Amino acid sequence: MARFHALQVAAVDRLTDDSVALTLTIPEELRERYRHAPGQHLAVRRTLDGAEVRRTYSICSPAPDPDGGGPLTLRIGVRLVEGGAFSTHALKEITTGDELEVMTPAGRFTLDPAPGLYAAIVGGSGITPVLSIASTLLAREPRARFCLIRSDRTSASTMFLEEVADLKDRYPRRFQLVTVLSREEQQAGLPSGRLDDARLAGLLPALLPVERVAGWFLCGPLGLVEGAERALREIGVPRALVHEEIFHVDTTAPAPSAPAPAHSTVTARLDGRGGTWPVEDGESVLETVLRNRPDAPYACKGGVCGTCRAFLVSGEVRMNRNFALEPEETAAGYVLACQSHAVTEEVEVDFDR
Repeated sequence: MARFHALQVAAVDRLTDDSVALTLTIPEELRERYRHAPGQHLAVRRTLDGAEVRRTYSICSPAPDPDGGGPLTLRIGVRLVEGGAFSTHALKEITTGDELEVMTPAGRFTLDPAPGLYAAIVGGSGITPVLSIASTLLAREPRARFCLIRSDRTSASTMFLEEVADLKDRYPRRFQLVTVLSREEQQAGLPSGRLDDARLAGLLPALLPVERVAGWFLCGPLGLVEGAERALREIGVPRALVHEEIFHVDTTAPAPSAPAPAHSTVTARLDGRGGTWPVEDGESVLETVLRNRPDAPYACKGGVCGTCRAFLVSGEVRMNRNFALEPEETAAGYVLACQSHAVTEEVEVDFDR
């Protein structure tokens, strides 16, 4: 069961004019709870102007050794979002010594280190989980290689420049870096411009042996991830090898396509305890559960982070949108509680599976 704990900020490092890295200290008694797989994320909770704010940020530090203890520290990257309450607070007000309420690690945008060639296409702050994935893979598996294709606006806006350069220096034969700047010309490398699907479909076969890539990791804004997915499909990459994580979605969730039943109930199992509650008008499954179980896990409420993932035991729901679950997860019966609305009079979900 995911839970929040108070963690102290050990360091605040300015990465660019609009982004910082926060290093969090893990107390000895919580080290195992914050053991994470490369690519996982954390939900951060803080009260700002009297209102609770939750945001999800990926861990950029390498995963701890599986045979050792849990991590002593974790590092996350925070980029300023226009109008973003927490990102503005992080860049302007958080200092060393502050305490943040941080949920234990979650997420399935991960890679278990194994031999082979892996590749990532990232945009902007999408580098954050991929930095953890690449650094963990290369350190643990000497027979692995990694190709990172990253898109940023300018060199000055590029997060984790030094950390990526360090990987290039440390693993010159196993780490390939390709950088594309959309608003700035480079002295060497690829011409500037957007990495759209047409450009990627022509570029990828020239960069690496596509048929030998064991896994593709796409992370960044919705447009880049969708374009990269179309490009991979066009050049024949099986969908099962493609893993995606969206960092920001500008679109508004679609309105429900059909009214909910007049009298419906949600039964939920959470942390070993269950309950059944009536659904109020327009509520999602998560909202119904939260009215009665405030400890239900969630972060973005936008169908992006996947923190509220639950197994649909019985009944039928309609998800407004889904940017977090892989096709095999939905096929297995998992839903996003924040986006799910009851279609049948009785719905049962399990947050513990």
